[in-house]
Amino acid sequence: MKAKTALFQTLFLYLLLLKATTMSEELLSVDYEVYGKVQGVFFRKYTQSEGKKLGLVGWVQNTPAGTVQGQLQGPASKVKQMQEWLRTTGSPQSRIIKAEFNNEKTIENLDFKDFKVAR
Repeated sequence: MKAKTALFQTLFLYLLLLKATTMSEELLSVDYEVYGKVQGVFFRKYTQSEGKKLGLVGWVQNTPAGTVQGQLQGPASKVKQMQEWLRTTGSPQSRIIKAEFNNEKTIENLDFKDFKVAR
């Protein structure tokens, strides 16, 4: 059952991204790092969930410095929405001090198939 659900989610994500690219919206890739109380508060899980909800791909992980970092890829408007979410919302128990975004660039193809929590 879990395998069917995962397959359906992947197919749905692919179709969303295909629709976005056929509408000629450019694809963006951006690296991020979020500072504050972002570890031990399910920040990675909520980030993954929000990314999937927006139809993005990429990854998120904790750092030894106590921050959360990752990469987002997808339609430009959705990446911008996710950046705002990382800057202002996060998980319910998190306290975001700041979010930094680097290496933003237009890409031709996605480097990932889904949005993963890296360990």
